[in-house]
Amino acid sequence: MYIIAEIAQAHDGSLGMAHAYIDAVAKTGCDAIKFQTHIAVAESSIYEPFRVQFSKQDATRIDYWKRMEFTLEQWIEIKHHCDEVGIEFMSSPFSNAAVDLLEAVGVKRYKIGSGEVNNFVLLEKIAQTGKPVIISSGMSSFEELDKTVTFLKNRDVSYAILQCTTAYPTKPKEFGLNVIQELKNRYHVSIGFSDHSSTLEACIAATALGAEILEFHVVFDKEMFGPDAKSSLTIKETTALVKAVKNIETALQHPIDKNDNSKFTDLKQIFEKSLAINKDLKKGDIITFSDLETKKPKGYGILASEYEKILGKKLNKDLTQWSFLNDKDLIK
Repeated sequence: MYIIAEIAQAHDGSLGMAHAYIDAVAKTGCDAIKFQTHIAVAESSIYEPFRVQFSKQDATRIDYWKRMEFTLEQWIEIKHHCDEVGIEFMSSPFSNAAVDLLEAVGVKRYKIGSGEVNNFVLLEKIAQTGKPVIISSGMSSFEELDKTVTFLKNRDVSYAILQCTTAYPTKPKEFGLNVIQELKNRYHVSIGFSDHSSTLEACIAATALGAEILEFHVVFDKEMFGPDAKSSLTIKETTALVKAVKNIETALQHPIDKNDNSKFTDLKQIFEKSLAINKDLKKGDIITFSDLETKKPKGYGILASEYEKILGKKLNKDLTQWSFLNDKDLIK
């Protein structure tokens, strides 16, 4: 399992906040921390509408992207900090210029946001780096994904795909957990789950259903400023999720063979029961179901599972209430 904590714009353009997130996420057990690299003039225009009308300080969306920018030197500082604390630095580019910047910073792989899956210009630019990509499928149909996959295959790009629903926050009926297996069957590559639900259960369920990569937004507090805050997990929730996911991963790697219960032999001896009688009975009495009880441990009387074979049989001696019942007590 590869776990990606996405900061996106949760730093709100503050370099100090970005570094604070790196330190916090590194302690959660996530494998990577992902930012977004926006170069406003290269990716946006004054005509771009706000996805969520949240900003009270940015007159336009392009103004917001400008405020989210870091310089090359600052990105290098961020990458170096990630290296120091042992977590992979990732960032999604939203322009060719951003790819050039991230190449200068030094990334291992590229994450393609849902809105860029059909941007073959950007994909061509990334393909030229020779690095693997992770694709979010949020806004793409299978027909569109097929074209993107063909594009990447033709350029020998290694890729993985994340089931993703582009809704913030995502409701349970929108998770699309069924798509995980559909993607596996269709593309035969690593398939994961990108979550915006602000819950633990979505990624936990995805893990149980075979997701190999998880991505989710992280924020210090869900009341913080920003478009993704209410669709994110807190640091505390992230720590709990990572622990849960790793436990599930361990479970999936150790399937149980229900044909072999030999390791329970001692416990079965303690917990399983033997037949006994619930009242005083005399020699010659015929055993009926209403005479029977079962008592621990196993092995001191006839197995409880074999009670039917002794119904209607006669006792060859007197037995007192709660005595174990054995074959030797019955007339053959």
